[in-house]
Amino acid sequence: MSETIQSDVQSGHPKGLYVLFVTEMWERFSFYGMRAIFTLYMVKALMMNNQEASKIYGSYTGLVFLTPLIGGFIADRYWGNRRSIFVGGLLMALGQFAMYFSASNYTNQDIAIPMMWVGLSFLIIGNGFFKPNISTMVGQLYPEGDRRVDSAFTIFYMGINLGAFFSPLVCGYLGDTNNPADFKWGFLAAGIGMLVSVTIFELLKDKYIVSSDGRALGIVPEKKEVILDDKETVKMDLSATTLAIWGVIYVAVLAFFHFVARMDNIGTFIFATAIVAPAWIISDKTLTKVERERIIAIYIIAFFVIFFWSAFEQAGASLTVFADKNIDRFIGSYEVPASYFQSVNAALIVIFAPLFAWLWSKLGKRNMEPASPVKQAIGLFLLSMSYLVIAFGVKGVDAATKVSMLWLISLYMVQTFGELCLSPIGLSMVNKLAPIRLSSLLMGVWFLSSATANKFGGDLSALLPQIDPKTNQVVATSFYGLFAINNLYDFFMVFMVMSLVASIILFALQKWIIKLMHGIR
Repeated sequence: MSETIQSDVQSGHPKGLYVLFVTEMWERFSFYGMRAIFTLYMVKALMMNNQEASKIYGSYTGLVFLTPLIGGFIADRYWGNRRSIFVGGLLMALGQFAMYFSASNYTNQDIAIPMMWVGLSFLIIGNGFFKPNISTMVGQLYPEGDRRVDSAFTIFYMGINLGAFFSPLVCGYLGDTNNPADFKWGFLAAGIGMLVSVTIFELLKDKYIVSSDGRALGIVPEKKEVILDDKETVKMDLSATTLAIWGVIYVAVLAFFHFVARMDNIGTFIFATAIVAPAWIISDKTLTKVERERIIAIYIIAFFVIFFWSAFEQAGASLTVFADKNIDRFIGSYEVPASYFQSVNAALIVIFAPLFAWLWSKLGKRNMEPASPVKQAIGLFLLSMSYLVIAFGVKGVDAATKVSMLWLISLYMVQTFGELCLSPIGLSMVNKLAPIRLSSLLMGVWFLSSATANKFGGDLSALLPQIDPKTNQVVATSFYGLFAINNLYDFFMVFMVMSLVASIILFALQKWIIKLMHGIR
């Protein structure tokens, strides 16, 4: 080990963490900047209604978190993390520039809408290569068993949210001006941010993205083999027979969701993949009993995370529309753009993440730190309380009434505390529980829960009651035919109840999940 590396480790965190921090910060600047104005672009420039825009938004964000499964597999088996991050970053930059071209021609929908789909496609594919691999590399910087990993992911998470804080302010300032012609400048800024991310990574990766003993991380992987019982060498089973069997299963599940559950094409694809891909991984014969049980623990928590993100990600859909139409956004004579509210959560993350990292460390020294499943149950409970806050804020008011922005800010604050209990802890947990040979692939499975959540959340966002401009009456929506949603209070209570029930069930299962984790907390 070189003296430089020894010094870096002994003095705190390796410098590679901060390279990944800045790389991810600019990538998230690009992602959240586009997200801040995307729904507004569809509604105000392309003249779509809320239901149509919400479904497109949910499908896009769902697919964005689905493709990391594919990107993780390719990185683990063929490309390595470095090449995957580079290719993914360039594809995402192309996607943002395609969105710029779409918005430049918003008055001609024959050009604008096809170019929007081109841009979304590049963003979806590029994110699949970028997202799971940079998260995986954070954990690879540290030797096995290093207790700094949870702290490292919290620092890394601050980088994510620094980008998420500045991007709605910059892209919203440039694009959300009440002039549809200006949306293109927001997308252009997002594209430039993505190029900055890739450039920083490429210039600094060779010097700083190294392991604790000085080895380069994220290079093209060697052929995957594992040793079972210290005697038998078994290669991962990717035979034609195995792939054919799972292919038939996949087609059957696709048919069920499309023809029986009657989901749209994208929903069918996302939900079928969310079932078949984890089942295929857990069936791998090279897994030991302990590895298999730890992966099951990842799956169980990932399932409950679906309910968290489907409610949390309303920020880019229904809550943006709510902020635009139902929040009194004036401070004196200045009207705050609706897109700016998406910076509130990120700013609070940056402020409170060090406090939560200190809290977990303090409790850990006293052997009082909650296990990961307990932290995530707490996160779901806090999320449910955030929607209870906003539900009371809008109780008794109609869909045309504007309420104080303090209600929306309060929602984001409580959600932030819930997010800090769940998201960085989840990234760290997957890194610690996943077998090294499947690390990027299982990080992709973790993001697969976000794919399902975002698609589900997009469908839920379409339930937001709206005023019919012709009759000036509220148009009620239906929650899967079970009950009608006639007002904003009913809408927000759906998320409150859903999150609370998930929290209670997860907390009830926590002892079993901890047992499956075999000593990793």
